[in-house]
Amino acid sequence: MQHKFKKLAPIVEWGTLLLTTGLVCFFLCVILYDIFTKGYQVLSWEFVSQMPTDGMTQGGILTPIIGTVFLTLITAIFSIPFGICCAIYLNEYAENTWLTRTIRASIRNLSGVPSIIYGLFGLALFVQALNFGTSILSAGLTLGLLSLPYIITTTEEALLRIPRSMREAALAVGATKFESIKDVVLPASLPGILTGIVLTLSRAAGETAPILFTGAAFYITNSSGNLNQEFMALPYHLYMLSTQHQSIEEVRPIAYGTALVLIIVVFLMNLTAFYIRYKFRNNEK
Repeated sequence: MQHKFKKLAPIVEWGTLLLTTGLVCFFLCVILYDIFTKGYQVLSWEFVSQMPTDGMTQGGILTPIIGTVFLTLITAIFSIPFGICCAIYLNEYAENTWLTRTIRASIRNLSGVPSIIYGLFGLALFVQALNFGTSILSAGLTLGLLSLPYIITTTEEALLRIPRSMREAALAVGATKFESIKDVVLPASLPGILTGIVLTLSRAAGETAPILFTGAAFYITNSSGNLNQEFMALPYHLYMLSTQHQSIEEVRPIAYGTALVLIIVVFLMNLTAFYIRYKFRNNEK
């Protein structure tokens, strides 16, 4: 009886895995089908190139697109250099002490903190304490803090995959530790680092809660690119059209179109990450 159970166990495990995967994919396809069938009707060049007008009941979504682009750029400028440098220090320079292990555990735990907590922290630090006000700068720095743990973790994992023999070979021919990291370790780990960065930024571009408190506006007619002004962003724009607008039924097609554009943007960023990894792997071969 026990022997039969051992034979059936792998079948049950694979069956459960396939069933749960199939259920997730089914509901995902249903959601995507609903958004696509209702969103493509309003999707056009005018929709993505015109400013919203008449209280967002007419026009397009150019202002939220511009705000999302600026927001993602500020997030990248703030989080990428700090995240990579922190990962290099932890993996290449820091000793394996209780302090280093505590820092690593804290970074992992920060990855699991709900995004709304980051929004409240950004409100307290950037908006109030540093007096940046509700602005695209405050929101971008808040998303940068949210992205830091992910970039540090993925960069450190990419560095860990590089064999120690490559470092030792660089040191053996007279390179300094800094030179071995700059010329050997970082280029070899670049595919993993870039993939993690792009996936992290795609997640940040779709966040709503952190920008809710730090600078996202319900409706503005233009975007001058001033870092000290409020802004519109695609995820917050979608949230407001779907729940807070005074004419929800009238703007529902625009909400579906916004959702479709946001999904396309995130999909393209994820596709870019996979392409980078694929291209670098082929070059290595």
